[in-house]
Amino acid sequence: MKKLIDIYQKFVDYLDIPKDLFLLFVRVYWGWLFFQAGFGKFTHLDRTTKFFDSLGLPVPEIFAPFIASIETIGGILLILGILSRLTGLVLAGNMFGAFLVAHREALASIISDPNSFYTALPFTFLMASLIVFFCGGGRFSVDYIFKKKFLNQ
Repeated sequence: MKKLIDIYQKFVDYLDIPKDLFLLFVRVYWGWLFFQAGFGKFTHLDRTTKFFDSLGLPVPEIFAPFIASIETIGGILLILGILSRLTGLVLAGNMFGAFLVAHREALASIISDPNSFYTALPFTFLMASLIVFFCGGGRFSVDYIFKKKFLNQ
């Protein structure tokens, strides 16, 4: 039995490499998309502000640059793997807010019409953010390097 457990443990250990590559892919791909979305909001701040106003958000002239900043800076942090779990949490909160404000019907149909929920634009952004929040940045991140160098772990 011990031999079987050892073999299984080696198998699990080998899965860490693809797991870290998967986390790198999620961080870089979705980080880039978050960056583009946020930067797009900045470059068209007047349109973003009008859109936020049409959604009924209070003080859209403050919310527009705030959300644009979260997405732009969050995207960069995600790509680099800096403060990965915190960044994942903030971006997940941002996407949950997008569901509440702009995709309320899709969120309300999570049980009755799941297809409407998971095809809504914020869904994949939310899932990517939650993956990073729960799994961290992985071995190919600034967080990992910092942890190894300064925390000796």
